[in-house]
Amino acid sequence: MIFSPAALLRVGLLLIVAVVLQLSVFSRIGIVGGHADVVVLVVAAVSYYAGSVSGCATGFAAGFLLDLLSGATMGVSSLVLTAVGYGVGRFRELRNPSHGLLPIAAGAAATGGWVVAFAAVSFMLDVGASVSPLVFRDMLVTSLLGTLLALPVFVICRKVLRPSLAVDPLDVRRRRPPAEAGPLGLRGLEV
Repeated sequence: MIFSPAALLRVGLLLIVAVVLQLSVFSRIGIVGGHADVVVLVVAAVSYYAGSVSGCATGFAAGFLLDLLSGATMGVSSLVLTAVGYGVGRFRELRNPSHGLLPIAAGAAATGGWVVAFAAVSFMLDVGASVSPLVFRDMLVTSLLGTLLALPVFVICRKVLRPSLAVDPLDVRRRRPPAEAGPLGLRGLEV
């Protein structure tokens, strides 16, 4: 991602729209106990297209904004979304995938990781999390909803972020091959 004021403005507008939609629309629509998490998908999309560092910053900002506007315990969403943004961005940097449907898998993994990590952090901090067998059903439904919404959210984010990306995500010819493994088997490590 090319760091510029326009890029920061684009990501900021994506986050504000996602958080407002999450708190006003998607959190009120419950499907078999689960809710669609659009904020997680936007963080995953930004980190998928822009990299792990941008994903970390986006995840932290989205979590902070989400906690601030929802009145939740400060820092829980920021911590988990920072890890989700880093994980999706790092996966993209190391694997250099080129399949068009990979955003669905990335969205499913990001949503599943978000649900599990948020539940674990909430339980560890004793934020009023209850444990029952229905929690696992809600986690599964939320992950499935995230999988269904992943492709449209990734497409919208790609269209918004395209002018500020260094390499067009659809242009496969300009992509560099992945770095060769060093002597320890780590990519990009030159000794």
